[in-house]
Amino acid sequence: MKIRVQSIHFTADIKLLDFIQKKADKLDQFYDQIIGGDVYLRLEKTEDEANKIAEIKLAIPGNDLFAKEQCKSFEEATDKAMESLRRQLDKHKEKVRSRLSNHKEVSLSDEIL
Repeated sequence: MKIRVQSIHFTADIKLLDFIQKKADKLDQFYDQIIGGDVYLRLEKTEDEANKIAEIKLAIPGNDLFAKEQCKSFEEATDKAMESLRRQLDKHKEKVRSRLSNHKEVSLSDEIL
C-alpha cells in the first residue's frame, strides 16, 4: 500500500517513516482493498508532554477512514491511530458483508417466486 507521510514544521527521520510504513502494511492483512493513505505528523506548541499528533487518512473503495491521536511520541500516536483504523476497517468489512448477504437473499427469494 502506498503511504504518503507529511511532517509539518519539522523533518521526520527515516526510522519514523519506516515505522509508519510497517504499521500501515499490517492493515493490508485486515482489508486488502486499501487504495492508499496519507499520514500527517504535527508538533503542537503546548507545555504538555503529549504534543505530538498523528493524523491518518485511508482511502478505500467508496469511503475514506480517518484517525487522529495525540501522544508523547509519534510512534505511540501512530500505533494508536492504526489500531483505531483497524477497528474501522473491521466495521466497514462487516457492513459490506451484510449488504452482500442481504443482496443474495433477495436474489434467491426472487428466483423462488
